[in-house]
Amino acid sequence: MTAPLNAHEAYRRYRLERPAIKEATELTVAYIRRRAARKHLTCTVDGRAKQVSSFIKKAYHKGYKDPWEKITDKAGVRIVVPYSSLLDDALDLITSNFTVIRVEDDRKKPGFEDRLQYPRLHVQIRARGEEMDPNGSPYQCEVQIRTEAADVWARMSHSLMYKPGSTTDIPSDVRRSLYRLISLVELYDSEVERGVRALAEHPDFTRNNRLLAEAERIYQTFSNHPYDRELSEDVVDVLVDAIGEDPGYADRLVEFAEDNRATIERAYEQYGPSSEQFLEHGRYLLVSQPESLIIFERLANASYDLQDTWEGNLETRLLTDMARIWGVRW
Repeated sequence: MTAPLNAHEAYRRYRLERPAIKEATELTVAYIRRRAARKHLTCTVDGRAKQVSSFIKKAYHKGYKDPWEKITDKAGVRIVVPYSSLLDDALDLITSNFTVIRVEDDRKKPGFEDRLQYPRLHVQIRARGEEMDPNGSPYQCEVQIRTEAADVWARMSHSLMYKPGSTTDIPSDVRRSLYRLISLVELYDSEVERGVRALAEHPDFTRNNRLLAEAERIYQTFSNHPYDRELSEDVVDVLVDAIGEDPGYADRLVEFAEDNRATIERAYEQYGPSSEQFLEHGRYLLVSQPESLIIFERLANASYDLQDTWEGNLETRLLTDMARIWGVRW
């Protein structure tokens, strides 16, 4: 067991090791995104290695005897789900795919329902990657799991109530008003969930919507680039006919994306919205859209069905460009 580090020693160590921690964080985020897509879990996943300036401020401000051990969010990942009943799905995703060091779940604390606080759900895990720290230990990562509404509240309240280095206490009435907003967070969560479930059962919520939602989940494992939702809807309306009645297609699309990940990544890199091909020629529009994954899958497995369905419904050049990228010739 190594001797505790003081704040300055911890700062120096973190400055040296941050590149390795950053790489471990990025690998962890990418892996969670892929597992979430495989589980059909709608969520956003972001991560960061703590800034050196934030690390040293926290080390000094908190007065830890061993800041290196106490600052557990050197690598941090945040999973945000649309509503509260998906929190357990996200938690299960983490606990079943990572080595878990500890779980902090305030939702299970007795008496928590009497407090105006949002229940914390944090999981300390072993990060992805093979690199070890100088002591031969794997890097760790703190995973925070929240709903969208709770994430908005947490970021807002943190910016107002927690000022590292400040000696000024927040007035009690202001602090109380911020915590009172939690009741609205809980109400928002429950109403969103009710609306989502009602919409899913509505006859107008078609297979098209479900297919696009699936493509969006997988697309997020490749790119964070914004896309045109209306264009996606127009294209998916055609792609549904090219797929036909196939209740297992969502699982097959996930498998296709995983089996062809390297090829798809190259396609996005070479023809995506930041590529020279796109910027110079203004073509390959669909490469920056989530439905591109469905198009690639159909080009690989049912290219003639796709062509027949496409003709007369969408511009031919859009499909020709995608076929050229995937290496398909008719």
